[in-house]
Amino acid sequence: MSDCLEVRRFDASIEAVLDAVAAQLSQARSALFITGAGISADSGLPTYRGVGGLYDSAATEDGLRIEEALSGEVFSVRPDITWKYLVQIEENCRGAQPNAAHRAIACLDDHLDRVMVFTQNVDGLHRAAGSREIIEIHGNLQELKCTACRHEEVAADFAGRAIPPRCPACGGILRPKVVLFGEMLPEAPLERFIGALQDGFDIVFSIGTSSVFPYITQPVVFAGGSGIPTVEINPSRTQLSDIVDFYLPLGAAVAMTAILERLGLDCP
Repeated sequence: MSDCLEVRRFDASIEAVLDAVAAQLSQARSALFITGAGISADSGLPTYRGVGGLYDSAATEDGLRIEEALSGEVFSVRPDITWKYLVQIEENCRGAQPNAAHRAIACLDDHLDRVMVFTQNVDGLHRAAGSREIIEIHGNLQELKCTACRHEEVAADFAGRAIPPRCPACGGILRPKVVLFGEMLPEAPLERFIGALQDGFDIVFSIGTSSVFPYITQPVVFAGGSGIPTVEINPSRTQLSDIVDFYLPLGAAVAMTAILERLGLDCP
């Protein structure tokens, strides 16, 4: 890897789990990676909450929980409030580059028959890393659409824009093509994901997600119940930690680098 992490020494129990995960992956022809905000932490992006979170306090300066401020309900009546926090998130994502974990997953595209990434993240880093089959179930922050007409555009960043931004075609309010809190997941990507699960994978990873949503946990639970090896990579324990076959209490970049080293893969 171009910016390989320093070789790490782990205790014997973690070394054994890394060896076991690498052994399982070496036998796999397909892999599913379910990822959350934690995989982007080594790219300098904060999670919403928790250690290093962008919104650690109970309420934002507007007196709302961040989940309320970033909800479809608030956007419908106060788009300026929702956009205020969308801009803060975009500013924290601006200039971020894929890290070793993103690149490791993309690298596996060249060594397995199928690698699917199912991500909660809206930062586009899996795309930038070169992964080929990605479902961004919460959308992408850089893709905008008008709420009043069919205008769509791509925004590299939100710098210099009026808040809320207006449509250049009709003057309506623009919004990112992301799923706000309280909104339904998009049907087409979800159906595509369900179809992929039905086709089956040889190994399933959950990386850097707090695993609070059923559509994140259920695929892992289903895979484990079907005899498919399951792996969780997360410094913090979640409800999946005692369910998966292999739990690695490590950061995503460190863990994925160690796994690929065991496979003898040197990815750019």
